[in-house]
Amino acid sequence: QVQLVESGGGLAQTGGSLRLSCVASGRTLSAYRLAWFRQAPGKEREFVVAITWSGGATYYEDSVKGRFTISRDNAKNAIYLQIANLKLEDTAVYYCAAGPSDAFSWNAKWAYDYWGQGTQVTVSS
Repeated sequence: QVQLVESGGGLAQTGGSLRLSCVASGRTLSAYRLAWFRQAPGKEREFVVAITWSGGATYYEDSVKGRFTISRDNAKNAIYLQIANLKLEDTAVYYCAAGPSDAFSWNAKWAYDYWGQGTQVTVSS
């Protein structure tokens, strides 16, 4: 089992920035890939970005490239999502997820076995 706890969400203004955190516990993460998904009101949960724990390879959804940055801190068993130049459409619940690093898909929900409870990001103008 892997437990994931997100934090760092809140209310922010357009053009601002936020950093979300996800702390993992329960298992060694060396064989895992960790990801961020988000779910806006009335929409399906969508993939944002993922990173492999070993090696740090990343995969970004095209729509967030240039504004979103994922990073990891092996010592703290944590990943982070830095969001720059916030837009209204970034409003969503952001979820951290973990799955096997050898899964065929990087961006499918089925590729991730463990999920956090989510953290709300609300962007206002």
